[in-house]
Amino acid sequence: MSIAVIGAGGQLGQDLCPLLGPDVFRITRMDVDVTDFTGLEKVLGECSPDLVINLSACNLVDHCEEDPELAFSVNAIGVRNIAMICSDLDCRLIHVSTDYVFGMEADRMHPYEEYESPGPISVYGVSKLMGEFFVRSLCARHLVVRTCGLYGRAGSRGKGGNFVQTMLRLAEERSEISVVSDQVCTPSSTCDIASGLVYLARYPVEGICHLTNSGFCSWNEFATEIFRITSKNVKVIPIRSIDFGAKARRPPYSVLSMSRYESLGAHPLPHWAESLAVYLESDI
Repeated sequence: MSIAVIGAGGQLGQDLCPLLGPDVFRITRMDVDVTDFTGLEKVLGECSPDLVINLSACNLVDHCEEDPELAFSVNAIGVRNIAMICSDLDCRLIHVSTDYVFGMEADRMHPYEEYESPGPISVYGVSKLMGEFFVRSLCARHLVVRTCGLYGRAGSRGKGGNFVQTMLRLAEERSEISVVSDQVCTPSSTCDIASGLVYLARYPVEGICHLTNSGFCSWNEFATEIFRITSKNVKVIPIRSIDFGAKARRPPYSVLSMSRYESLGAHPLPHWAESLAVYLESDI
């Protein structure tokens, strides 16, 4: 099976591509801009893939709030281009989306299923939901994979590193760090998500599928565990989102149910704390 990965240079792409074998077509932003339909059509046409996995995104959540035109051009129009071209090529499309398509339910306390209605509360979330809409509307052979709280060895380009790296950097500069305690999700290792995507690539499933590590925590609890594992003497201070003052609103609860993924015969991904320990023991 011929596979092309768009966004191969990102932290998820760098963990995924080696698992797909040496013949995978790695497409980065240096090769083509997803908003350039003609250029993208040429690149994918030359690959002639059986499967396209799209990891590309404008995922700077606060920057999306400041520059919605950029957010929608990449996360919606760029994805529309990919879906249209995949349809023309009659190839399957796996599109990676986000837990941020949810968030309107302020009192939510149980994981979201794939069939539940989205309700994004940020420009980023709306733009990603529009991308999902284009995939589902324009490419018959599709799978939308929603994931959450990614961190990986490659870091997140444009963010100055992922959350774990940011916490470790701040630990070298401060004795106290304030981290929000009213946002609950599932931090997910890109190594585990990459393995899950390989499973889904080989399984003829369509529609929407959630893919995260197991368990859940607040970002405050996640930071506390990072410092516990690394023996950093840092006080983690709980703070409310409203007091943190980020430009974009985040979902108060965005845990995704893994029931559909597991119903396909796949083993549950490891608990987030277990995967965090493995990550921190590696060379990051």
